[in-house]
Amino acid sequence: MFRAVKEKLNQCRIRDVTLRQLRVVQAIARSGRITMAANELRVTPPAVTLQLKLIETALGLALFERTRRGLRLTDAGRYVLGVDARIEAALTECGDVLNEMKGLGRGRVSVGVISTAKYFAPRAVAAFAAAHPRVEVKLTEGNREVIAAALERLDIDLAIMGSPPEGLAVEQRVMGNHPFIIVAPPGHRHAERRRVTLAALADERFLLREPGSGTRTLMEHLFAKQQVMPRAITEFGSNETIKQAVMAGLGVAFISAHTVAAELAAGWLSALAVDGLPVVRQWYAVRPKQKQLLPAGMAMWDFLEAEGARFLPDPGGCAANGG
Repeated sequence: MFRAVKEKLNQCRIRDVTLRQLRVVQAIARSGRITMAANELRVTPPAVTLQLKLIETALGLALFERTRRGLRLTDAGRYVLGVDARIEAALTECGDVLNEMKGLGRGRVSVGVISTAKYFAPRAVAAFAAAHPRVEVKLTEGNREVIAAALERLDIDLAIMGSPPEGLAVEQRVMGNHPFIIVAPPGHRHAERRRVTLAALADERFLLREPGSGTRTLMEHLFAKQQVMPRAITEFGSNETIKQAVMAGLGVAFISAHTVAAELAAGWLSALAVDGLPVVRQWYAVRPKQKQLLPAGMAMWDFLEAEGARFLPDPGGCAANGG
């Protein structure tokens, strides 16, 4: 019987039914009387009768039958009432979840991280997650172009990057200083020199990230400003590969000091004392202006501004060599 009722309901204009009409069915089912349902809902009996007629017309089935004791649910009415109970439960759950999100009981936030920031961003996210254990955090890594595109599409709530993307309306907050240096393998001919000009490195092989990388763009600007042209370059797709290649003696690299802090401390790489270095930029938390952050996103936004700097790696004394 209920299977036939369900098939019949699937053929009707179920999407025309409103929550108000379902609640009229609830009220009538509880009392069996139009007048008592009207009193419960604080409307007039004709208003209840009208809503009942509208829902029965939309469904194409009678939901009640008249008996001596009042209105009694038909099979269709019992099925609709069961569906209504599930809808009310879903709405209650939705309200509970939204209230929890307001108080950061739960929620989710998506953070984009440029490749260079992966050396500290996971620790910052872990600290945030420890403080808000029921907030789900999604981390997306990519080069500058990839993360900027994700911000523009509103695929992510905010991003950690070396500089805000151009041509996109964003809000930005400084997290801390971001030094860039030139590294070489231990024992390099310039490793022990107290002062090295950029021109003296023109005959070195420079190991670079792919076009679109913020680090590469910054290096190109630096070399153009000092009118120096490297003799040879080799491109790599990641900072990890560049570090390994430098340690192997393949060449030198202009790189974020934060990506090589561990290798410098271990003596696996040397920071060259090049005039004009380090080039110091900033780390930023960035969000699109048109993106409306929910409480979890706002909490992450505030956390990165207030606490982000303490997760930045210590590159040692390499940042004090330049002007």
